[in-house]
Amino acid sequence: MLKIVFFGTPQFAVASLEALIADVGIDVVAIVTQPDKRRGRGKELSASPVKVAGLAANIPIVQPDRIKKDPDALAQLRAYEADFFVVVAYGQLLSQEILDMPKIGCINGHGSLLPAYRGAAPIQQCLVNGESQTGMTTMLMDIGMDTGAMLLKSTLDICLLENAHELADRLSKMSAALLIETLPKLAKGELQPETQDDDSATYAALIKKEDYILDWSKSAIALHNQIRGLYPGCSTTFRNAALKVISTVPLNDQTRSQLSSEFQLLYEPMFDAIELLQIQPSGTIVAVIKNRGVIVQTGDGYLFLREVQLSGKKVQSGWDFANGSRVTIGEQLI
Repeated sequence: MLKIVFFGTPQFAVASLEALIADVGIDVVAIVTQPDKRRGRGKELSASPVKVAGLAANIPIVQPDRIKKDPDALAQLRAYEADFFVVVAYGQLLSQEILDMPKIGCINGHGSLLPAYRGAAPIQQCLVNGESQTGMTTMLMDIGMDTGAMLLKSTLDICLLENAHELADRLSKMSAALLIETLPKLAKGELQPETQDDDSATYAALIKKEDYILDWSKSAIALHNQIRGLYPGCSTTFRNAALKVISTVPLNDQTRSQLSSEFQLLYEPMFDAIELLQIQPSGTIVAVIKNRGVIVQTGDGYLFLREVQLSGKKVQSGWDFANGSRVTIGEQLI
């Protein structure tokens, strides 16, 4: 039976942890996760999703503030004499000392098709960049940032209206399946690690605060990709107040064939409304469609606001926003 120490923190890692726990050929002897954090208005301490799952399975939990600098945590890890350390979205970098501890190696489940989208935010950035495919890669970890030799890959197609949370949910299940396949094969010598081509590498940088601000001079598809990639945080200004844009549908000739009949029905009333207007600046509301919502002029094409959130309010449909706020054609999003 393979002895595993699992490193992970967010919900994305839970499916992989639960799959490892359920596998009869694997013994998860400990879990390393980030320290509890204060969340919410009451600032109460909250455990990570991985910790919650680990406690439910009665697995010992290790939560160092800085794992590379914690002698007690390092001693604990060494004492487990694990075959593998398995890392999925842990949130801290591992030192060479830690990488050298397990008998076989440290395995990472990374949310991209390496060497593309190395780094901290591969799922978000592949959507922002409008990729049509992504996947999971298992790799042998080294001291670099996602630079280790690749083991197995699994690919999936990205849907036009899929957001980062939805894509992460699908990838988390893929990660679980891929790790369950990777570990026994690597232990038996049935996998040949493949060196990454550094010249082909791209990086998925951490998301910054300014990345969430919408610039309506961009194209409809670029704005749509930004909104779904950074879901649910993108914002604009409407009537001098913040308006979060939660989900959208790009309306142009290139994306029309990818839309369901529900959204195909937007085109005719949109064209009827827009024909009554002269060319408008980017960010102008050019159509308010009854029982549907509002359509906005962008730098190239039109964007249907499917869901929005007014400051201090709950998420609402585009039509509830239009109807409740009495939105009129010609108003501006800035």
